Amino acid sequence: MPTGVHLHDARQQLFGAAERVLLRDGPNGLTSRAVTDEAACAKGVLHRHFTDFDAFLTELVLDRAAQLETQAHALRDTVGTGTVADNLTGALTTLFGPVPVAIIPLITFRDELRARLRQARPGGGIAILAQVTTAVSAYLTDERAMGRISADADIDSLTLSLVGGGHLLFADRDTDPPTTATVNQLVTTVLAGAIRRRPRVRGA
Repeated sequence: MPTGVHLHDARQQLFGAAERVLLRDGPNGLTSRAVTDEAACAKGVLHRHFTDFDAFLTELVLDRAAQLETQAHALRDTVGTGTVADNLTGALTTLFGPVPVAIIPLITFRDELRARLRQARPGGGIAILAQVTTAVSAYLTDERAMGRISADADIDSLTLSLVGGGHLLFADRDTDPPTTATVNQLVTTVLAGAIRRRPRVRGA
């Protein structure tokens, strides 16, 4: 194994290597040695940039959680356009992509990682899920303000159902991701009764 490979932007290359290991081998296979082997660099490279492996994992999770912010903004940009169900279907499919779904059990399995995430940011112990929850809740709130969701709709309950149900759909790594139709059925079912129908135009 090479011991002196020079890495341009070593942090991101190590993060990319960790993602590949995580997707291929799961949380149990994600070790510092596996990451540096995947990145084809010396093990010392990781420790020159991070104090220990949990520090590396903390920065990895926070970096990937921050990337979800861009996707959250994209969801909010759809407010008032298309249909609420289609917008949420697309958003859940993106927000619960392979890497975010793989990171969630990593956080669950490592107590020290959760502790460091909580120290790094409020609610950080459930990073990724927290980002998805915030994005969906903000979108639903905006759609309610636009009048496309009933004024008395319980946003918290709708968000919990959509995020929890969406996570269950995407979390099974032994099968292909759910189809768009499957995700849309979940969203439509959860939103049943909350979507405001346009009044029928007389004579239409």
